[in-house]
Amino acid sequence: MPVAMHLAQRLLMIFGVVVGVMTIMFVLSRVLAPSPAELMLGGRPPAEMIAKVNAELGLDKPLAIQYFAFLSNAMRGEFGNSLLTGRSVLLEVRERLGATFELTTLTMVLVLLIGVPIGILSAVRQNSIIDNVVRTVSVAGVAIPSFILAMSLQLLFYGALGWLPLQGRVDTSILLGNPIRPITGLFLIDAPLTGNWEGFRSALAHIVLPLLTLTILMLATVTRITRNMMIEVLKEEYIRTAFAYGLPSSAIYYRYALKATLIPILTVVGLTYGYLLGGAVVVETVFDWPGLGSFLVSSIAQNDYPASLGATLFLAGIYLLVNLLVDFLYAVVDPRLRTA
Repeated sequence: MPVAMHLAQRLLMIFGVVVGVMTIMFVLSRVLAPSPAELMLGGRPPAEMIAKVNAELGLDKPLAIQYFAFLSNAMRGEFGNSLLTGRSVLLEVRERLGATFELTTLTMVLVLLIGVPIGILSAVRQNSIIDNVVRTVSVAGVAIPSFILAMSLQLLFYGALGWLPLQGRVDTSILLGNPIRPITGLFLIDAPLTGNWEGFRSALAHIVLPLLTLTILMLATVTRITRNMMIEVLKEEYIRTAFAYGLPSSAIYYRYALKATLIPILTVVGLTYGYLLGGAVVVETVFDWPGLGSFLVSSIAQNDYPASLGATLFLAGIYLLVNLLVDFLYAVVDPRLRTA
């Protein structure tokens, strides 16, 4: 029963946050954005045509009626059509969500597989040469701008070495001659499932540079959090007792000490993954990655408010669901939180 109540409270909170985000976006789209009718018609359309389009879009009604109509449609997943492409916003978002999800999820997996062991090693060998190198690289990873790192990798691996493609998700020849048939929206999964190994090799080569860029940028945060928490845990009495009993060092570090640091690591993972979903905009733009972040930026820049509203709400909803999952993983990691 407490679990059900906690879930209900969290879902109610998520609902409130989503409604708040929708309200803010709606107000901004009506106050700051130019007339959608003029944007659709282009040039200097006559007043009669503007009035006709406003009536078709429901923009001639009072603001309160527009707001509740917008909420009602959004709850059903109807965000209208993009003012620029004329296609359904839901379809536009769905086509790009797979690219962002594939890139950010692989980044998060690599960050955990590399960052956690490095953080543990740095904590175990505190103030050693390894620790100093890890801390220096971590600070550099946090300080370097993402676009500088992205373009540097492009210059090295594409310009100087010619090993990897410059941008895009697959080669143009694949898109035209042998396209990957979408099943899950993840090219690295869909290509093998459909036997398109040429497309798989192309997708794998194209994802390396943006994946490497995001991994370097996010690695510093997870490494530093793991190191700092491990240093605190290694000072505890039960850890020193385990060493005194002669337990293997690997068991102490990975079975006992690491387990005590999982709560803050999970918190960082949830926040980092949420940031990656919407914050990889610069990397997606530099590498021309057809993801949701670059789509959102282009929609805002071109005053396509239905598309920008739909993309923002999707990103906000995914971010909240990820943090909800992390919240319940706390109870899995620490059984004491189940009772609490």
